[in-house]
Amino acid sequence: MATEVKNGSPTAEQIAEADKYKEQANEYFKNKIYDKAIELYSKAIELDPNNAVYYANRSLANLRTELFGYALNDAVKAVKADPGYLKGYYRRAAAHMSLGKFKLALADFEIVSKRRPNDSDAKKKFVECNKIVKKIAFERAIAVDRPEKTLAEMYQSLDSISIEDDYNGPKLKDDETVTIEFMKELMQWYKDQKKLHKKFAYKILYDIDSYLRKQPSLVDISIPDEGKFTICGDIHGQFYDLLNIFEKNGLPSETNPYLFNGDFVDRGSFSVECIFTLFGFKLLYPNHFYMSRGNHESVNMNQMYGFTGEVTAKYNSTMADMFTQVFNFLPLSHVLNNKVLVCHGGLFSSDDVMLDDLRKIERNRQPPEEGLMCELLWSDPQAQNGRAPSKRGVGCQFGPDVTENFLKKNNLEYVVRSHEVKDMGYEIAHDGKCITVFSAPNYCDTMGNKGAYINLKGKDMKPSFEVFDAVPHPNVKPMMYANSLMNLIM
Repeated sequence: MATEVKNGSPTAEQIAEADKYKEQANEYFKNKIYDKAIELYSKAIELDPNNAVYYANRSLANLRTELFGYALNDAVKAVKADPGYLKGYYRRAAAHMSLGKFKLALADFEIVSKRRPNDSDAKKKFVECNKIVKKIAFERAIAVDRPEKTLAEMYQSLDSISIEDDYNGPKLKDDETVTIEFMKELMQWYKDQKKLHKKFAYKILYDIDSYLRKQPSLVDISIPDEGKFTICGDIHGQFYDLLNIFEKNGLPSETNPYLFNGDFVDRGSFSVECIFTLFGFKLLYPNHFYMSRGNHESVNMNQMYGFTGEVTAKYNSTMADMFTQVFNFLPLSHVLNNKVLVCHGGLFSSDDVMLDDLRKIERNRQPPEEGLMCELLWSDPQAQNGRAPSKRGVGCQFGPDVTENFLKKNNLEYVVRSHEVKDMGYEIAHDGKCITVFSAPNYCDTMGNKGAYINLKGKDMKPSFEVFDAVPHPNVKPMMYANSLMNLIM
């Protein structure tokens, strides 16, 4: 058992024991068992708290599990422990990038490139990050001078697109929206790794934008006593697993309603197929198919984790801009039968939040770094009472007492959220009053987790859990379209 160093320097025996923990942690890391690796790096740090390598290694493991706040803290400690250890700066840059703080990341890459002027790898990372910073600055500059076009205006300029004679995929008539026949054909078309014609892709985006603009930030849903209702968590571009959910649980319909709880895109390399399938069903069954915004329905996340690159590769940058506008109008939360709040992230840093406050949120924007909208998208539950700074660096962590207080004030029974990988695809916390559901099995082809979805009936709103494994998919790796710099530093 590790003996924590309280004062002074560790003994030779403690240093040796810490190194053994590090070696064990490295093996778990290589095998992508990141939680165990983090646990063992932590034991090494207890024994030798001034070793920059241990902090840097734990930082990378936290990055792989999307704990960006923890990763940043560890990187800062690595730099403090040894200002000459350059991996500490790399880890800090990676954490800053994951949080969308590109200028801060650039400063770290600049430090490394100056200290290693002949290191081509360091120079490459600095150049790539500098490109991102300049691109963002340029886009902001032209946005000031150029009024943003609405999606309707964009669509009108694309309306005359012709359909090639050899295109034999799913089609929509000019005066109609999607049908069940179109959706079945579309899913098979995508399953065969074919692309929906851009004319129809644009039409789906225009139609969904027109619909979502009229929706509130919090949507109330009524479920009949004997009616089944399904809640799915993160999909993250895993199209073939999405098809498996429909295979197991039935296609969406007026008698088989669904709510997909955010993070439809990014990381998985079939995000285009996922989002058009989900948008199609939303158009087909607007009162029986629901979608909540997740933290990955945002520009920074999409640019870093693949969706923008995928849309640009499969279509063009104009369509990527259109998605940005559409995502801004996705509802932020849902309430089922006045009893259950469903949101992507979690609860709040304030004790006085009411459902009417969520209804009043102005959501047509990129997620801010604080406030109700941010916390709905980013927060996570914790086991202990009270609140703590977010392990992700955004939002907050909230305990059982926070959940209890919120539910009591708003006359609700429990909260359903997503946002976190769980080994069994779901987790019940806070005395059954905070449920996590995650629907991307074997996340990123590495995590080995199950996927899950929740079924409930209106008469009692009691959740039941359906757990499933990942299914095979074409040989296209996750993060295929992610920003090249992310692959260099992660």
